[in-house]
Amino acid sequence: MASVWKHPNSLTGQLVLQTRLGGEEKRSTKETNQRKALNLAQEYEDAARKRRTFTQVRQVLQGLHQEITGEELKTVSVREHIANWLAEKKDETKLATMHFYGSSTTKFLNFLGDRADQEVSLITRNDVMAYRKILATSLSSTSTNQNIKCLRMVFKTARREGLTSENPAEFVDAVKKKGGYERRPFTIPELQAVMRVADPEWQSMVLFGIYTGQRLSDIAGLTWANIDLKNQVIRLETAKTSKSMKIPVAPPLLRHLEGMQFKGKPDTPVHPRAATTLNKKYKTSTLSNQFANVLADAGLRKKVSHTKEKEGRSGSKQAAQLSFHSLRHTAVTMLKEAGIPAAVVMEMIGHDSKQMSEHYTHVGSKAMQNAADAMPDVTSH
Repeated sequence: MASVWKHPNSLTGQLVLQTRLGGEEKRSTKETNQRKALNLAQEYEDAARKRRTFTQVRQVLQGLHQEITGEELKTVSVREHIANWLAEKKDETKLATMHFYGSSTTKFLNFLGDRADQEVSLITRNDVMAYRKILATSLSSTSTNQNIKCLRMVFKTARREGLTSENPAEFVDAVKKKGGYERRPFTIPELQAVMRVADPEWQSMVLFGIYTGQRLSDIAGLTWANIDLKNQVIRLETAKTSKSMKIPVAPPLLRHLEGMQFKGKPDTPVHPRAATTLNKKYKTSTLSNQFANVLADAGLRKKVSHTKEKEGRSGSKQAAQLSFHSLRHTAVTMLKEAGIPAAVVMEMIGHDSKQMSEHYTHVGSKAMQNAADAMPDVTSH
């Protein structure tokens, strides 16, 4: 039990604290007013008796520290911690991922408002749940879950550094997918419809998507240094997994590349407009929206405004069955339908994880080229 004891020769009271071993510890309150000293003792007693949380105890200790020393106990606010976390991540994270981290944490700070300048330990699971609910009204389930995952990383670091006793985002469940949509591969007639309405650069990117199976960011970031026409291969490092890829050029893509008649420096982008957009935004959402418009022109998707204030952007996004990523599924489907073994398909497209890579044995270049040659020519129908 906490109490106040006053030495006969002292003007200030001392806070008497019970230790875990049953002894007593005295600390000066530097308070001459007996009532104020008793209030300090009562605050500590309440915290101990009710077994308050780390946050509550820390608040009491802050008050005690200020009463005793006249100085505020230094704390780290949510805003400061996020700034420190981003700075720590900068040297070990790809630029596109850092852009997402910055955008995601800014969303959370905006959600908190003035509370962003309060200490980290004051954020609760209820706060994260409320934030998740707001995200889910304007973002797809996938995007909502990615933002919560980012927040989980932020508070994991805060806990490791002793800034909070628990991670308030740790046990916040993922949002379930809405609408029942699953991405599917394109059919050849659908691909032909896309090629008819797309401009030359998008036509080229679609062909790269079909015959390499790579993601939009990797195709937009290709330079002519990645293209080896002599040996008929494309070499690149994927943005998502940092996997080094060596992809044989399928005959339809080879004819397309030979017809482009490139003249310039090796670091010149293969798709200049897309590369400029990617480098400016550090993300593919703008390009994804552009391709969605191409699909709408081809009659494969409903036309949706991409302006936040207009109709179609106020509610949560619905995952579309067809998108640029569907070209990756299309490549897998074409290869499987051509009888290509799963190991070769995975090597052609690229594994999403180290575990998947270890599951398959090494695939030779001959098998890879045979797989590329087996893919149908969507330009000849």
